[in-house]
Parts: sequence; structure tokens; C-alpha cells
Amino acid sequence: MGLGQMRTAVTLIRTVTEKDNEGFARKTDKTVAVFRAYREGRHGSVRWANLAAFSSATDLFRTRVLPGITVSVGDTLLCGEERFEVTSAENIKGRGMYLEILAKKVIPAYAG
Repeated sequence: MGLGQMRTAVTLIRTVTEKDNEGFARKTDKTVAVFRAYREGRHGSVRWANLAAFSSATDLFRTRVLPGITVSVGDTLLCGEERFEVTSAENIKGRGMYLEILAKKVIPAYAG
């Protein structure tokens, strides 16, 4: 996988709890990293058949390892106008070069 295939801009976000001046806790989104990735939607390929254990994952993201940043379950990815919840993140072939992230698309609540 070359860098030419990593064309999709992705933002890694973590939800943190902060206290305001009056001591009340509130949850806010904090941008951790902005990077490029290869994105593959779920379809009937051999790769997705092997990932049957991750039935809730809807998209696969591949990127270079982010120095000093660990992607963990529960983090959020922003890709365009879509939000994805990370369900799995692992080092490809254990070489420390590429990261494979499986994520589930988050459908926003209806605000009508």
C-alpha cells in the first residue's frame, strides 16, 4: 500500500471530560490528530469475509502509524461529514509501519 492510495482526510477525536468554572463536568471533543488514510467500505470481498467476527464494523481505514499517538477502541474518526466509532485498531503484520482501524459508522440522532 503506497501513500498514493491514502487520499482520504481523517480526523481522530477523543471525548474528554472537562470541568467548567463552576465545577460542573461536561464532555467535549478534542482533536488528537489529522492524517490521511485509505478507506474501504464493507463489501463482499475475501478480506471482509475474514473479518466476520467484526460484524458491526462498516469501514476499514489503513494509515501509517501515528508517532506518539495510540488509537484505541472508543475513539472517534471524522471523515468528511461522517463519524465513525473505532471498534478495533491493530498494527499490520507487527512491523510498526501501518495501522489498520475497523470502525462502525455512527448515525446521528434525529434533531427534528
